[in-house]
Formats: sequence, structure tokens, C-alpha cells
Amino acid sequence: MSIGIVVSGSSVSNVGIWVVSILAVLGTVDRAAAEACPTAKDEITTDRPDVTNSSLVVPFGSLQSENGVNFSSRDGGRSIDGTNSRWRLGVAPCLEVLVDLPTYFGTVNGSGSTGFSDVAPAIKWQISPVPGKIDLSAVFGMAVPTGAVAIAGRGPQPYLQFPWSWELHEGWGVSGMFTEFFRPSDFTARRITETTFVIEKSLSERFSAFAEYVGDYPEGAGPSLMINSGGIYHLSKLQQVDFHLAVGLNHNAPNYIVGIGYSFRVDGLFGTPAR
Repeated sequence: MSIGIVVSGSSVSNVGIWVVSILAVLGTVDRAAAEACPTAKDEITTDRPDVTNSSLVVPFGSLQSENGVNFSSRDGGRSIDGTNSRWRLGVAPCLEVLVDLPTYFGTVNGSGSTGFSDVAPAIKWQISPVPGKIDLSAVFGMAVPTGAVAIAGRGPQPYLQFPWSWELHEGWGVSGMFTEFFRPSDFTARRITETTFVIEKSLSERFSAFAEYVGDYPEGAGPSLMINSGGIYHLSKLQQVDFHLAVGLNHNAPNYIVGIGYSFRVDGLFGTPAR
């Protein structure tokens, strides 16, 4: 499968800013703090199946593949999308690069748009690496206009994101995320603010469950509100399966979304053994 990429002059400028941002972040990673960042001895932690991404990066020298399929209903129509693949690579302690691969959206019945979403590279820096406290990361990425306009919208779409988490007692934890999506080529909503909040509970050594609030607030339009819930089961230290069910709370949100997923991690790509 080949994907054509059309990059305008403004897109080149945005990519240049993105690269400079990567170099700036690389220069700020403190060596002492980096020793407390995730390593290959830690269990896999993913950005799915909840909307809220993990506040932790993947270990240095590790490649993580996260994948899933969703079945959803909106306005009487039903659709399926997949594989919702995100690849994450630890390029330095506390620092990863990631890319969201194009996802195909197809209509099962009723009306709806079909086609691929954009490819979206990003960089993620774990700001607070010490476990057991409030962990925080910063993500800067940009959707490159490679997909269908009806699915992905027009032009490059940069975003800035801050996922956080706080481990409580007896397996309980809370987390959330604040995201600003910028859509300079969209004349109706040039900015979308997304906020999430999650309550999670470890029910065993391998299984955990969560409940999540998701709110999308487009500039100049009504919000889209959902409740999302699901579970994660670790097949091993490096593999997990997951499921989720989201229900819309207002007419701007989908009626429901049901999804399943599988993720895995490969360590030691740069000769970095578990510590």
C-alpha cells in the first residue's frame, strides 16, 4: 500500500518547527532524572484503550506497537475503523518518538464517510520521571495531510498534549489529559480543546479496569461528551489485550463505540538490556 503525501510550504515550515522542538527537548533531559525513567524491566504501559494516554514513555531502546479495532454507531449509521496503530520508540531516557499510522474508516450500514485518517508523528517527553508521584508528560505532534479530507480534515493539524497520572492506595489511581488540537485550514473550528479524567483500579496482578470522562470542545461549536470504560489484561510483561465501551452523553457524540486491541513491546533495540 502506498500513501501519497502532499506537503505545502506552510507544512514544511511546521515540520521544521517540529524538528527544532525535538532537538530542544533532547537537550533538556537531565541525566540524574533519566535514571528514574521507565526501563526494560518495567511492564508494558500503553496509550490505549482509554482516550487518555499514558503519562509514561516507553523505555530507551524499546519499540512498542499498539493496535485496535472499533465498531461505532452515530445518527443511525454504523461503521468500523482499524487498525488504530501507534508505534512508539524510546530514543533516550524519558523521551520517545511516536507515530499514529493511517486508520481506515468504513461504513457497515447507513450513511457515512470512508477512507484513511492522516499519519501523525509526535515526540513525547516524560517531565516527572519519579514513580509514585504525579507523573506528567508533554507531547507535541502534527497530523500530516495524507488521509481523506472527509475523515481527517484539511491541511496539517498540530497538537499539544499533557497526560498525567497519580497512583493512589490499594491499586487505585487517577489520571487525565489536556489536549489542544489546532486546525488552521478549518474555517469553522480552528481549535479543539479536549479534556479527560480517568479512575482506574487494579483488580489482580494482570487485570485492571477503568472509567473515563472524555470532553471535546470545538471553538465556536457545541461539545462532544462521552463516558468510556473498559479493561486491560497483561498476557505477559511485554504483551496486553484490552477492550472498551464508550457511550455518548449528547447528540454531538457517537451513540456508542466498542473496541478491542492488542499491544506488544520489543526491548533492547539499541543494546540496552533490562536493568
